[in-house]
Amino acid sequence: MTVEDLPASRTEPDGSAVVRLLGYNVRSLRDDTEALVRVIRACAPDVVCVQEAPRFFRWRKHAARLARAAGLVYVTGGATATGPMILSSLRVHVERAEDVLLPHTPGLHRRGLATAVLRFGRSARLAVISCHLSLAEQERHAQAGLVLDRLADMGVAAGVVAGDLNDEPDGRAFRRLAGTLRDGWATRPWGGENTSPADGPRKRIDAVLATEAVEVLGCGVPVGLPGVTEEDLRTATDHLPVLAALRVPADPALAGPPVRDAA
Repeated sequence: MTVEDLPASRTEPDGSAVVRLLGYNVRSLRDDTEALVRVIRACAPDVVCVQEAPRFFRWRKHAARLARAAGLVYVTGGATATGPMILSSLRVHVERAEDVLLPHTPGLHRRGLATAVLRFGRSARLAVISCHLSLAEQERHAQAGLVLDRLADMGVAAGVVAGDLNDEPDGRAFRRLAGTLRDGWATRPWGGENTSPADGPRKRIDAVLATEAVEVLGCGVPVGLPGVTEEDLRTATDHLPVLAALRVPADPALAGPPVRDAA
């Protein structure tokens, strides 16, 4: 699959949907936000799972400004989830959203999850979790288990976790997630692999992982995607983004007459 071949968003006649989801650690918008916006727009995402969203003074204003500049809307997260946040396009209907604080280890940064159940068209339903796991190995492994528990509790067969895992594929936390979910890059590699640091990536610590109900059509760093330049990727933030195209099945509970996107 070439970079240009990543499927575009669409709703199928059977009610399933092709969804573009982007995972991106934006380092609290401390870098080149114009470059960041250009990268996000070029990826044409339906959903953006942000890590290190603004958390302090006037954080809602900064989150709203980023969403507006990228042609998206705020769904949930930010300071209320200690950093993870979810943005979406207007294509998305938000069924429910909730921010979850994870158990706090004294002396370490508290972590949380931004979670939402999103619908595409009439019947394609997707549970989404944006996460940023701990730098401490033991806590990180425990948090991976809590992410899996939370995803199961959301009660939607089609689910996806996107985030900065602070762990590589051979690490315990990454392996714990990938033991239950499908690692997007390992399943259908597309674009680039490593995500950190942005100016010379050597590690794959950011990932998109999906349940068995979701078909991964392609997943990786959007290197070479039209509109995405190497300079923008280097200057936007200190991580590279992960873009995935996912086929979300129609939920039988929402079945109805076939529909297509207006576009």
